[in-house]
Amino acid sequence: MLTLVLLDLHHTYCVNLSQTTLVKINYPPKIGSCYVYSKNNSVLAHAQSEKFVSHVVSLSSVWLFVAIILLQCLILTPAHAKSELPRFLESIDAEKIFPGADKIADAEGEPLVAVAYKQDQQIGYVFLTSDYTNSTGYSGKPIHQLVALDMQGIIQKVLLVEHHEPIVLIGIPEQRIIDVLAEYEGLDVGKLVRGTQDHHVDIVTGATVTVMVMDDNILRSAMMVARSHSLSGLKPKVKATGPVASVDTEIDTIKDWSTLVEEGSIQHLKITVGDINKAFAGSREPLAAERPEEGDEGEIFVELYAAVVSVPTIGRSLLGEHEYRNLEKKLQPGEVAILLAGEGRFSFKGSGYVRGGIFDRFQIIQGDTSIRFHDRQHKRLHHMAAEGAPELKEVSLFRTPADLKFKATLPWKLELLVGRDIGPTKKAFLTFDLNYSVPEQYLKFTGAKVGEVTADMEAAPQPVWKKMWELKTFEIMVLGLGLMVLTVIFFFQEWLVKRPVLADRVRIGFMSFTLFIIGWYFNAQLSVVNILAMFNALVSGFDWSYFLMEPLIFILWASVAAALLFWGRGPYCGWLCPFGSLQELLNRIAKFFKIRQVVVPWFIHERVWSFKYLIFLALFGLSLYSLDWAERLAEVEPFKTAIILNFIREWPYVIFALAVLIPGIFIERFYCRYLCPLGAALAIPGRMRMFSWLKRYKECGSPCQRCANECMVQAIHPEGNINVNECLYCLHCQVVYFDDHACPVMIQKRLKKERRTSRSAAVQGKKESAIEVELMKKKTEH
Repeated sequence: MLTLVLLDLHHTYCVNLSQTTLVKINYPPKIGSCYVYSKNNSVLAHAQSEKFVSHVVSLSSVWLFVAIILLQCLILTPAHAKSELPRFLESIDAEKIFPGADKIADAEGEPLVAVAYKQDQQIGYVFLTSDYTNSTGYSGKPIHQLVALDMQGIIQKVLLVEHHEPIVLIGIPEQRIIDVLAEYEGLDVGKLVRGTQDHHVDIVTGATVTVMVMDDNILRSAMMVARSHSLSGLKPKVKATGPVASVDTEIDTIKDWSTLVEEGSIQHLKITVGDINKAFAGSREPLAAERPEEGDEGEIFVELYAAVVSVPTIGRSLLGEHEYRNLEKKLQPGEVAILLAGEGRFSFKGSGYVRGGIFDRFQIIQGDTSIRFHDRQHKRLHHMAAEGAPELKEVSLFRTPADLKFKATLPWKLELLVGRDIGPTKKAFLTFDLNYSVPEQYLKFTGAKVGEVTADMEAAPQPVWKKMWELKTFEIMVLGLGLMVLTVIFFFQEWLVKRPVLADRVRIGFMSFTLFIIGWYFNAQLSVVNILAMFNALVSGFDWSYFLMEPLIFILWASVAAALLFWGRGPYCGWLCPFGSLQELLNRIAKFFKIRQVVVPWFIHERVWSFKYLIFLALFGLSLYSLDWAERLAEVEPFKTAIILNFIREWPYVIFALAVLIPGIFIERFYCRYLCPLGAALAIPGRMRMFSWLKRYKECGSPCQRCANECMVQAIHPEGNINVNECLYCLHCQVVYFDDHACPVMIQKRLKKERRTSRSAAVQGKKESAIEVELMKKKTEH
């Protein structure tokens, strides 16, 4: 336990940092000092500054908590938590976690695992996924799952025993997650490692990160337990003791197609129409057998060739000198290049990658590592350069991710997934394997390398957050483009606001983009829950991977952090918030149909806007005691109902969302003005902005009230100054500022200019008339 002591001139504040509790002592042992004590009362840190400490304790108690958390993050290193397995086993019956078991023994080992018994006979093991893998979810806290594994390495049960995922707590029914976990029952871990059993996780829409983290944890931890206890034919990993193979880069002879095939540098898989019909006929899906492929049984269904082209001889022969040199330039350390070429009525690439970016019809398996390629790792080729190579319909080059540590020197296999429709929305699947290993003649061997282990899924896991960034490449690009457009709008706002019609159309267009694309399509709606989770992570142990698992949310928060320094809360609240855009567009529709707007009297408005700050402070304070409760009460934000779940939710949530939207028809941005805790949270640091981009005249507020009366959220005080805490940066006041037909100051300037122009024209007219008279006189005289 660690205790922080803050002292001012009147009180001493003692804080238990491990429990985040505050105790006030009415007599200060020493004034103007700050100490950090350990459980044995030894001083870990000390700072003596009466000015600093007095300033800290003069803050409200909530902000004192903030200061405490920040000090803790600077001083403390989070300790590793002990296993929670004994606690969960005490509260769950043996039969519930392991079907048929009558006893679960005490947990033992490192990491902990508990043995399950039936009538004193061992029948399997029970373990907690968080003991074996980094199971931290998007909430910043571990997702605890109990897994029961029998003596054959088959998963008997998976229980979700504890989590703090906000989308499951307050958005998606937990039963949908539990239904996904039921699909793991009967999964043979050994067969999964060897690639003889398929596994496809059903992603729950709206909880993608949570489900992927859970799936990753279950599979990795089950493999580790199965290995350590030699289940399902798996063996504990051992250190390499023999010679270590590497690619011999000195051998780079050019060879023809037939030679490469004969020596095994190219491996081949051929399936005819008859083969595929026979395979489905022997499957467990009778409906698949009833829908055979039509055509000649000898016709090629799919013919597939594979080769490792990062091996110089194979690569130069198949790619040609020019393409091979390009590959060498692009290939990063740890990456391996594989050429795949195919022919036949079935495409090994398919078309799904065009929509989702993932090649879902095949995967590469090496040990426990499985690779599904992303479109960024793919390059289409026109042909193969080797002499005698066939002209194939599909020729592609793939690069393995470096972080998966795929080794060209070790055997691997390509698993081809072939599906057949057996109903309007259902398919039957079969897998076919193509085995590959680089011929030994292209390898060189050195002595034993101590400490190297076999390549496997556990040794080189791909972080879940990296998978999420790969899966959402398209969304990231679209969001990045939108942020670039918004940045241009703000940096060149003076040019835009001088064109009122264009400015209004740009705003409507961007609001529509925010609502329909960022909100309803991407589901990238920020929430005060994100802020609470971040502060909680600072207490429990900060890890960037928590926040990288939702790339769009992470990018939005990064842009918000930058925008706060330049413009305050306005860029997000006024332009990038989907729920805010929904309110504004609804209000514009209401104005179009001449629905009368309500102007809130200033003396009421300036008092009611404080409600959102009180809501945020309450949620923040509660989160320090219980993040779970704070997340539940954060339902004061209707964002999940209106944006994430599209109003498809239980009726109380829908009614609440409508209840805060309907007033916005009459009072523009009603929820943003008075209730939004996220807006309040952004407004506080927004006061630190470095620039003041909104221009004002000295006449603004005294006597002119034009901008104040037209401000959509009444962020302009009667005195004329703009309250940056409330301003949503819609730029309407700047449109008025430069409009010489709307702004009284600009109107006066225009009228003066017109009068000067009129007088000049009149004088010029008189001069011209005098000249004309003189000319007429001269004509008359002549």
